[in-house]
Amino acid sequence: MLEVMPVLVHKSPTPLYMQLANFIKGEILKGNIKPLEKLPSKRNLANYLGLSLNTVQSAYDQLCAEGFLESRPRSGLFVVELLEDLMVSHDKVEPVGMAEELKEPAEKIDFNSGKVDLEHFPLSVWRRLSVQALYEDQWDLFYTGNPQGERLLREEIAKYLFQSRGVRCTAEQIVIGAGTQVLMGLLCLVIGRDEIYALENPGFHRTRAVLQNLGVLTVPVPLDEEGITVECLHGSGARVVYVTPSHQFPLGMIMPIARRIELLKWAEEMDGYVIEDDYDGEYRYKGKPIPSLQGLDSSERVVYLGTFSKSLIPSLRISYMVLPEGLLARYREHFIIYKQTVSRLHQDTLYRFMHEGHWQTHLNKMRTLYRKKQAFLISAIHNFMGEWVKVIGEKSGLHIVLDVRNGMMEEELVRRAMAAGVKVYPLSVYYAELAGGVDSKVLLGYGGLSENQIQEGIRVLADAWGLTKSETAKG
Repeated sequence: MLEVMPVLVHKSPTPLYMQLANFIKGEILKGNIKPLEKLPSKRNLANYLGLSLNTVQSAYDQLCAEGFLESRPRSGLFVVELLEDLMVSHDKVEPVGMAEELKEPAEKIDFNSGKVDLEHFPLSVWRRLSVQALYEDQWDLFYTGNPQGERLLREEIAKYLFQSRGVRCTAEQIVIGAGTQVLMGLLCLVIGRDEIYALENPGFHRTRAVLQNLGVLTVPVPLDEEGITVECLHGSGARVVYVTPSHQFPLGMIMPIARRIELLKWAEEMDGYVIEDDYDGEYRYKGKPIPSLQGLDSSERVVYLGTFSKSLIPSLRISYMVLPEGLLARYREHFIIYKQTVSRLHQDTLYRFMHEGHWQTHLNKMRTLYRKKQAFLISAIHNFMGEWVKVIGEKSGLHIVLDVRNGMMEEELVRRAMAAGVKVYPLSVYYAELAGGVDSKVLLGYGGLSENQIQEGIRVLADAWGLTKSETAKG
């Protein structure tokens, strides 16, 4: 039986089965419930906790759908051996004495969507500018700076956003922060924690975690081929929605102009806000660029989020948000007391990098490089996997979704890939609700891989999943 009694709140807007599922998930990630451990039967657990069988069954179904549990015929439910990079949380504690047993296979190739090409990062230029920041400004940058971030950097960001994404703003509207999650936490306080926040389903799980950890009520809204469905949004009860319109994460569709206008009309009618996360808007490979939601907005209803994690290096931890005037006034009245979270030295270095033209040069080079890598990836998939797979979301960004049509489900695809020395990533972790259960889609990032690694990785995956061109021809 579970060693720790969960605290379940019957009057909470979060259903009891989700509270129970989240509790068990947390215990697994902390190591309190060990990998391969058998869980109590639904009847025993229901009696122990005083819950209905349906509540426990729904909780177990949710954990199975997310890949935390697996059902073994005539044996029961068991905890899956989780791989650290595949977990939603990074708070997992490895059980004492289990190091060898839980040791992951040494992967040769990692299709991680969070990695970028480091070989082409202009390190010598960055090092020189970092030294200048220290030398020329002496001790000034060692003190606490403006809560919104360095003004010179904010001015450069404002100019860049207008030229590249059609975002209309001043430096005064920009707030810099150490990553999107930090900014989302602050933004939630500015907008209000009593609002209902609508999220794309599937969508960015880390944003969902921030909001839920702040006690905010979130509602998942389904997608269609054009992005979030505004009709469902109207029925959600939300007045705030978080979207990734330029390259929906994780499915990759690009929201067309008509849907963007429809979404802006919703925000105006609801007297609400759209949070536009443009996390990799720099990389578009097909079609003409579509203006940002913020650039189309005439009623001050859009908060624009951006980051340098995809375009420079993830560890820099420099992101930013553009606040409309109403929220900016609220921020300055109540939240200017929050100190800046990004090193002033890094901010100053980035300002110099942008001001001297290195940023645009680097961005142009990386666009060409990633476009070439993506074309190489698509070609390798076609050559080794043929019609056994469908590529989803290939028009922009640094990842694709692969729909594998060989009869294997997500968990088996991930496990077979890992056993062969290749890491691919499950799509189920990005769903708040899995209406149809886990399917056969996996996520592949390619930004941090060379062309040789991409080709070898796809070849190994085709073998591990039993996909061959000859078999494709038979189909």
